Amino acid sequence: MPVGLVLLSLVAGVGVGLRDASEEQSAGADLKAVKSYEAESDHVTEPVDYEQMPPAGGPHNPIWLNCGTYGTAVPNENAVHSMEHGATWVTYDPDLPDEDVDVLKKAMPDSYGVLSPYEGLENPVTASAWGKQLVLDDVNDPRLKGFISKYTQSPDAPEPGASCSGGSDGSLPLDTAAQSQ
Repeated sequence: MPVGLVLLSLVAGVGVGLRDASEEQSAGADLKAVKSYEAESDHVTEPVDYEQMPPAGGPHNPIWLNCGTYGTAVPNENAVHSMEHGATWVTYDPDLPDEDVDVLKKAMPDSYGVLSPYEGLENPVTASAWGKQLVLDDVNDPRLKGFISKYTQSPDAPEPGASCSGGSDGSLPLDTAAQSQ
């Protein structure tokens, strides 16, 4: 093999190694703490007992939650449908100070993001995407932006790019929302 091809192969191999390492990091944040889950993608009209709270995918209501920022809790089953469409869902302890909620609002993507309070979190913030979840102790943790950057519109979501508007605003009971389609 000519020396030039050997050098090119070595450089390409190093480049692949760097690329693989960078896939574990996104936006400069170490995402090794992200947990992965298997998730079904079935539509259901009844409440779901999810394994993770907040859920990171699974059976969900036929109507997705409109992406955006919510000041009150939203139905899990509608938010999970939004994640099926490629949205990231950032949940926070309802007792979080307003200035911390403002930090979270600024971290959210322009589209395909849901931000809402969530009762009973063990940590102040949890970031979820289809089959992925990261718990955080601090709203300023750089891994939040890295998670959002990596998993918003991820090809791992069953329907990335499907609508994130025109669904539920989170105010309809599950059975009413399911019947309205």
